[in-house]
Amino acid sequence: MAKKIRHEESNPMDRFMKHLKGTSGEGDPRGQDPSQRRFHFSFWYFLVALLLVAWVQTYLVEPQRERVTYSEFKQWVRDGRVGSLILGPERVRGELKQEGGSGIQFTTVRVEDPELVPLLDSKGIQYSGYIENKWIAVLLSWLLPMAVFILLWSFLMRKMSGGPQGVLSVGKARVKIFAEQEMEITFDDVAGIDEAKTELQEIVEFLKTPEKYRRLGGKIPKGVLLVGAPGTGKTLLAKAVAGEAGVPFFSMSGSEFVEMFVGVGAARVRDLFAQAKTNAPCIIFVDELDALGKARGLNPVGGHDEREQTLNQLLVEMDGFDPRAGVIIMAATNRPEILDPALLRPGRFDRHVAVDKPDIRGREAILKIHARDVRLAPEVDLKKIAAMTPGFVGADLANLVNESALIAARRDRENVTMADFHEAADRIIGGLEKKNRAMNPKEKEIVAYHESGHALVAMSVPRADPVSKVSIIPRGIAALGYTQQLPTEDRYLMTRNELMDRLQVLLGGRVAEEMIFGDISTGAQNDLQRATDIARSMVTEYGMSERLGPLTYTRDPRSAHLDLGFRTREREYSEQTAQSIDEEVTRIIEEAHQKSRDILNEHREHLQRLAKVLLEKESVEGEELREFAREVKEGLARHTEAATH
Repeated sequence: MAKKIRHEESNPMDRFMKHLKGTSGEGDPRGQDPSQRRFHFSFWYFLVALLLVAWVQTYLVEPQRERVTYSEFKQWVRDGRVGSLILGPERVRGELKQEGGSGIQFTTVRVEDPELVPLLDSKGIQYSGYIENKWIAVLLSWLLPMAVFILLWSFLMRKMSGGPQGVLSVGKARVKIFAEQEMEITFDDVAGIDEAKTELQEIVEFLKTPEKYRRLGGKIPKGVLLVGAPGTGKTLLAKAVAGEAGVPFFSMSGSEFVEMFVGVGAARVRDLFAQAKTNAPCIIFVDELDALGKARGLNPVGGHDEREQTLNQLLVEMDGFDPRAGVIIMAATNRPEILDPALLRPGRFDRHVAVDKPDIRGREAILKIHARDVRLAPEVDLKKIAAMTPGFVGADLANLVNESALIAARRDRENVTMADFHEAADRIIGGLEKKNRAMNPKEKEIVAYHESGHALVAMSVPRADPVSKVSIIPRGIAALGYTQQLPTEDRYLMTRNELMDRLQVLLGGRVAEEMIFGDISTGAQNDLQRATDIARSMVTEYGMSERLGPLTYTRDPRSAHLDLGFRTREREYSEQTAQSIDEEVTRIIEEAHQKSRDILNEHREHLQRLAKVLLEKESVEGEELREFAREVKEGLARHTEAATH
């Protein structure tokens, strides 16, 4: 049975404030059964009661009197209208004469007047004196400032020590705690990563029935490391484990441990594990573990001693607590190659679970989950949508469904159609469409031939992905047009010939500009950068150069799940080898460039036809593009047959 989360204050000042407020420190009395509630004395109750008594004394007990000025009061005395008086040190209370009964009660402020008493004697008015009771005023004059002071002091102390951003709470773990009733996510909400779910099912079974494993002497892994690309569902999977097991879930980011103050990170680690042990069985989840667990000594020049101290404390805590306590530590990262080896050894993060990008069946299952609350048109085929989104992770697919619904709502449709999904996919892949961007006719013609060159080469080479759409509508920040290729199946390896075909497709746009205009533009900058990266990787990483042989010339730690966009290589080869590498990269690029030129020279007529259609329609896709591709392939087959004979 999972325990309820109970937040216990360890600060003496917090305990005093709880006592002052009339709480017991063992939870909120309002959450108890009404029959078990007890009344707690509080200073605030006493103050409210005192103010209520003073108000009753002033406005209800004492009779209401008419307030008059002192001059008017003396005139009534001279006229003989006053029946009786009570003289106080500050006020004079009296009653006017009236036939047949008591008269009007009045009061006035007493003025230092020596003539008043002789005047009363001369008029025969009865008068008496009294001493005013000032204890309520005196008491309030002390209690009200004290109450204001206590209230202000309580507010300041809460700001300094009670809240998560307080000055005195820097050593407390800023952890987000989800009780077992709040975790509504289960394995039914996770799709596309069935292998990872199977791996974690054992964790759920242990948290539910630990005796099943302890009976045979087995020990559950202390830590589970979820490794995968961003957006694949690592955090969602950890929450699903907590939801399935019905245990509290402690979530914290790796960057939240480290502060500018020395020792704060280690204190937060200790506080986190102390809270977890109190609420065991539970799950501790540390997101972005690489921010905290980077290998010590990886950067000795710019090292951060505070981060290393925090990591050391985490290692000690993971190695020290009893595995029978039922505290499971889960962490997520997309850069496992930079983690400290001490974190990955058995006894700490024992189990590594790969959360990979989903395949086509996984993408279809993810789309079904995100489309449960979306009104889809009858013609929407999620399998086709999954096929046209290779490389998409769970977060991308969720965004795709949401964007499609927004597009349909913008167009006042009753349902979300396939056209909405296609437009949403184009927006996610290529960026926002900018139809209002004005391009002069010359630039538009250059872009049309450039994209036609990409598409025509992709249709001609045997190992390129099929072309699904060609457009010269500007998208995103700098894209003036794009050629979309969709693979027919999920691929995990690429051969040398496939990489060469990809190079030819990348260079096809620049070659088309050279052939048609006899000049080149800056539009091929991104194509050249990608082509150069592929060619250099073929030589330095994949050993695909016959001249240099099956060797690799890079040793930098690269993430298999995160494309950093840059590489810092440590050269461990001579200048002669570096020159050979540059020459091989140049040779591969030039070879692909020449093959692209040969293809476009052979299909120059098709190139001009496709560019003309693009200039007229701005976008070509669907059956029209497939028919054009069939013509290109038939022409290529006839040419190959003629060359053979």
